[in-house]
Amino acid sequence: MAVWVGRNTSSITTLNTGAPQGCVLSPLLFTLLTHNCTPSHSSNLLIKFADDTTVVGLISNNDETDYRSKVSRLALWCEHNNLSLNVEKMKEIVVDFRRACPQHAPLTIKGATVESMSSTKFLGVHVTEDLSWTINTTSPAKKANQRLYFLCKLRKARAPAPIMCTFYRGTIESVLTSGITVLYGACSASC
Repeated sequence: MAVWVGRNTSSITTLNTGAPQGCVLSPLLFTLLTHNCTPSHSSNLLIKFADDTTVVGLISNNDETDYRSKVSRLALWCEHNNLSLNVEKMKEIVVDFRRACPQHAPLTIKGATVESMSSTKFLGVHVTEDLSWTINTTSPAKKANQRLYFLCKLRKARAPAPIMCTFYRGTIESVLTSGITVLYGACSASC
């Protein structure tokens, strides 16, 4: 490892360990390490959060060249910067609202095929290929409903009202209101 600032470069030092998972500095170090990893086309967007990177590509006129090129460059950049890509953890979602959607060729990285999904969870939000909010509303409702069981148990045990209120706010209300300004504003009546 070496530090490079302006025209000055430190001597190279070999590190035997990385930042432990969960370390407060890990996201900062990842951000510093990946600072120069940027999209090369205006139709692509690179989203980096903590230790995750997401490539969003706009495909126009059935031309996937820019998108696939960015994914290839990202894999090459990772290789040059001693970062390993775990293709087994990668997911691809294709959002296509045309009536006759063409079959998209599978995305491959170094010979491994990236799994194509109809939905996945991204930073706590369920993203689906039809961009509906159904999973984002049914999932928290199901989780909150499961936790109501414990609130009923507290009531049967004659827990004081302030304790029940604190339990409700911490375990049920927090689930229902998480992301409410984003999620529930776009919900349909059925959601």
